[in-house]
Formats: sequence, C-alpha cells, structure tokens
Amino acid sequence: MRYVQRMNEFLKRITLEEGKMHGRPCIRGLRIRVQDVLEMLASGMTAEDILIEFPDLQADDIRATLAYAAAQVAGTAIVAA
Repeated sequence: MRYVQRMNEFLKRITLEEGKMHGRPCIRGLRIRVQDVLEMLASGMTAEDILIEFPDLQADDIRATLAYAAAQVAGTAIVAA
C-alpha cells in the first residue's frame, strides 16, 4: 500500500515537544500548530494562501496536517519523534 507509506512519511513532519506550544502537535518543530493549519484550511484558505502566510512551511507540511488529522480520526497511535 503505497499511500500508507506516504502517510507515514508525512507524519514524521509532525512533532510533539513538551516545552513548545504547550505540547501541541506542531510542524517540523516550528511554532506552527497542526490545529492552526487545519483551521485555516477549514476556513476556506487554500494551501497556497497558507504557504504565502507562513513562508517557513512547505506543501508537504500541509499534507502532513491532513495526514495527522486522518490518523486521529482513525484512532491511529501517533508516536512522537
């Protein structure tokens, strides 16, 4: 299953650090929470809009937030990197 391998690669971009952003899942150790990106997408912003707003992000980071949300909905355990 090729997509499972891709999902796992995306999930490696999500970091959980106790001292950063109150331990919330962030993207690649940046101070950009997964929740914030998901809320921007839900509000109607496009991936391109988000990348302009946050130049430190990459397109795969946005895919990683979606992979993280999918894993959470599925009840898949996420291991902190």
